[in-house]
Amino acid sequence: MGKNLTLTGMMGVGKSTIGKNLAKRLNYKFVDVDKIIEAEEGLSINSIFKKKSESYFRKVENDITLSKLKKESTVIALGGGAFLNNTIRRSAKKLSVSFWLDVPIHELIRRLKKSNQRPLLFKKNITDTVKKIYFDRKKTYNEADFKIKCGSLKSDQIVSIILNLYENAGNKI
Repeated sequence: MGKNLTLTGMMGVGKSTIGKNLAKRLNYKFVDVDKIIEAEEGLSINSIFKKKSESYFRKVENDITLSKLKKESTVIALGGGAFLNNTIRRSAKKLSVSFWLDVPIHELIRRLKKSNQRPLLFKKNITDTVKKIYFDRKKTYNEADFKIKCGSLKSDQIVSIILNLYENAGNKI
């Protein structure tokens, strides 16, 4: 069984898309923590934030993420804020090889303007909010084992870079 592979980064960077492709190439299971939360709660993340609170969401996210990190041979797409949680971050670093998918802010803003599914952006100035969240989180995201600058890369190029790093360093970390 192989060491887990964890993807972190801002909302909209492509963790789910890249994660599915990585899992297929590695013949691993794929876990999208946000999708599991939505399925278990029977609500969208937006609705969980509105009806139950962000702190409730973070508790559920913590419990589900920690249980998934204990599996083996799994690619895990974390929610955008999950890696900020010390317990999740320590477990991800111990039980997986972690990758920060970094996309330039202007590209993130372009992608996120199309979405109404992001509770932290709801009814806010997207440009200012994305910049603030990014700069608040980037130091923590930088604690991932590897940083992938995804700016001008296509999905299959990102997957190949991650696979190369994972296969060369995966069991040494």
